[in-house]
Formats: sequence, structure tokens, C-alpha cells
Amino acid sequence: MKAELERVAALIGTPGKGITACDEGPGTVGGRFEDVGVENTEENRRKYRQMLFETPGVNEYLSAAILDPETLYQRSTTDDRLFPEVLDSLNIVPGVKPHLKVYSLPGQSGATVMQGLDSLAARCKEYREAGCRFAKWRSPIEIDLATGQPSDLVIEANMLDLARYAIICQDEGLVPIVEPDISLKGTHTLEDAIYINVKVQSVLYKAMLDHGVFMEGSILKSNMVNPGKSCPKSYTVEEIAKANVDVLRRCMPAAIRSGNYLSGGQSLEDAAARLNAINQLGPQPWNLSFSWSAAIQLPMLALCKEKGGLCLEEMSALYLEELKIASAAALGKHTPGPGEGDHKAP
Repeated sequence: MKAELERVAALIGTPGKGITACDEGPGTVGGRFEDVGVENTEENRRKYRQMLFETPGVNEYLSAAILDPETLYQRSTTDDRLFPEVLDSLNIVPGVKPHLKVYSLPGQSGATVMQGLDSLAARCKEYREAGCRFAKWRSPIEIDLATGQPSDLVIEANMLDLARYAIICQDEGLVPIVEPDISLKGTHTLEDAIYINVKVQSVLYKAMLDHGVFMEGSILKSNMVNPGKSCPKSYTVEEIAKANVDVLRRCMPAAIRSGNYLSGGQSLEDAAARLNAINQLGPQPWNLSFSWSAAIQLPMLALCKEKGGLCLEEMSALYLEELKIASAAALGKHTPGPGEGDHKAP
């Protein structure tokens, strides 16, 4: 089992390749569709996901795809195969989002935990039988210095849940992607973000080790370390890149094969510039790449507003160009435009 987990983690961590994150539920996708005048039907969601998986050339830039459970059981109209089979044939590892909904912790100023651990083993077993080889669990956290968040209780509750999820996944034969997602929302400085990200990730890795998680068969998906969107202090892309590398060097085990950053409200231009600068800081013990959703999908969906509906051919062409940018950034070979990746004080 360990050898298979490590093999899958190594595939996901292929240098120059990243993860397409298309695990949004029908409601989230529906909101994005409705914003651009596309009807939110299961068939439109299926056609859209098929374009994400079958655009010619995507497997040059993608190592994995995170699916919503709905997508696991949908079929390609190209050859009537289920989407996990399609992805597997392209050497793109199929995975799934197994968690449920967030729950606000009483007395914690709106801070949350993710639900879904109770029945997780049964769902993981089902998802593996459906063709998945990894899962991804997101634990969202916000920084609010005025209310003292994230508190020690919030950090511990979320990171223990991620560790329990990870060991359950591995017991069912799935590589766990652990996602501590610290929001860009707020006024916190880059220095505040470094401190809190180190604290969060340190608790996470200790919890994983305490639970007996096989670290070589795990993947990190985390936020980029950034100042809050409303932070009144400006930072260069180089300062932000150094902050990210500093956080990882201080606490991330070298045994973990890959760290794949989420976009988390960053534009493609900023996310790519920052990932590129991170990878230009020299060789690291880990592969550092991308697992982006909105940064890649929102520009594609904007084309629908211009065209008056799903325009899959135009979206496919833009998608491939975006993946080329992301792949180059994952290798430190992207050339950003002037000012891209900097945090400019509002």
C-alpha cells in the first residue's frame, strides 16, 4: 500500500505539471455560470468539465484533476467512458473532494471547521472503486487580528481533522491532499501571515505524524503566504516569494513530495508571478506547483458572457494558454509583466 501511495504522490508531483481543481459543487459552479449567462444544468456542467479534461495537450501541463463527486459518474461523449477513465488514459491522476459543508464553531467569532469525517471511510472506499487515486480536504481559515483569529482552538480543531482525514484516506488506498486554506481577506501584514502560516502548518504536520500518516504518500495544497488584500503596506513579488519559501523551510517535512498552491482569490497573473518567483529562489526539497480553480476558470467563463453561452472552443484555447503559463511558473521559467505579483496597498 505504501509503495502505491508514494507512486501516486510522485505522479502528482511531476515537475512542471500541476492540478486542475474543478471540484466545485453544483451550487458554486451554478453561481459562476449564472454570472455569465449560462444555465446551470447537469449537462452544461458535464460539457464544461469534459472540455477541462479533453482539451488536446492538457496532459502536457496537468498531473492530476480534483473532481466533485457528481463528475465521477458522468461520461464523455467522445467515447462514453467515465471521466476518471478518461483522465487515467491521459496519465492525469483522478481525485475527489470528499468533505461536506463548513460548520461555524460556537464562540469563535465565525471561525469554522469542515464536516464529513464520520462517514469518510465509506465514501473513500466508494470513490476508489470509482477510479479515484487521491482525495482533497479543505480547511478554510481567516486571519482577523482584532478578534484573535485564528485562535489556538480553531487551528488545532482544523489541523487534527486534516490529520484524521489523511490517515483514513491512506487506509482506504487514497493519497490525501491536505489543504489548510488561509484566506486573503483582511488587513494583516506579510509578517503576520508568515507567523500564522508557520503556526498552522507546524500543528498540521505534527498532527499528521502523531496520527501515523505516511508523509511520502501525502501532498500539501496550501494558500500562498500573502498580506491581506486590504493590507495598507505594499510588498514586492520577491518579498512575497521569500515569505513562502521561509514558511516551508521552517516546518514542511522534506518527505512530502509536492506543495501545490491554491489561487485563493489571486488573479492568474499574480498567482503565476508569485509561483514563478518562488521557484526562482533555488532548488527546494519539494516540487512546488499549482492547483488552481478560479484563477484559471474565471477568465474562461468571462468569454461566455461575451458570446452569450458556453463557447467551448474559445474556452479550450484560452485554457491551454493559461496552463502553459502555470506550467512555466512551476518551473521558474515564466516571464511576468511589470508589477505582476506585487501587493499594492489599496
